[in-house]
Amino acid sequence: MRVEEIKPYSSEGEKARQVEEMFDSIAPAYDFMNRAMTLGIDRWWRRVAVKMVGKSQPRRILDVATGTGDFAIGLYNKIHPQQVVGIDLSQGMLDVARTKVVKHGLQDAITLQQGDCLALPFDDGDFDAVTVAFGVRNFEHLLQGYEQMHRVLAPGGVLCVVELSTPRNRVVRWFYDLYTLHIIPWFGALKSHDKSAYRYLPQSIAAVPQGDDMLAIMREAGFKGCKVRRMTMGTCSIYFANA
Repeated sequence: MRVEEIKPYSSEGEKARQVEEMFDSIAPAYDFMNRAMTLGIDRWWRRVAVKMVGKSQPRRILDVATGTGDFAIGLYNKIHPQQVVGIDLSQGMLDVARTKVVKHGLQDAITLQQGDCLALPFDDGDFDAVTVAFGVRNFEHLLQGYEQMHRVLAPGGVLCVVELSTPRNRVVRWFYDLYTLHIIPWFGALKSHDKSAYRYLPQSIAAVPQGDDMLAIMREAGFKGCKVRRMTMGTCSIYFANA
């Protein structure tokens, strides 16, 4: 099944609306669950991605599916661009992100707004870098999302996508499946009271294009120099490309 067909609550209806509802529901527990699901390693994955983006010294960065704002804040604190713009479908997640931005005193540096990644409300070539952390598998239409990100990037701008992936090693995969298919859904339902959200997670990870398949979609959207860096025994992949 294609990742666009994997939906949090029902096979009927738009995926985008269901994803928005899901993240609104789990927003208060999201950060805790993110740390628990990845055993805290997601922080390191973000730091690696930020370092990769920083090499191009972008002045304006768009963080798509910004969620609770951790990646946007990390990008600003490390790279110090003129501005970081974070966009997300979920108002609940953005509310959490705004609290963090205010706590860090970054209201003038980081702008947060609600919006659809498939119809980005920005002009062509507006940004020097576009980032997505753990978000592309939630896109209603993956290719369209990449095309939109390519459109808003200036020529030569960089794209960095951090996404969960499935390990190739069979032994590692056995433990990974046990953890993601059984432990995480049980613990997620206990913490967030949304059983469907944490059943959707491993299903969407398994279905999202990975490795060369993901790179092929990026190239189809117009990106060049596409490459992937696998992290932590293949449980995370960082994709990088130029507009």
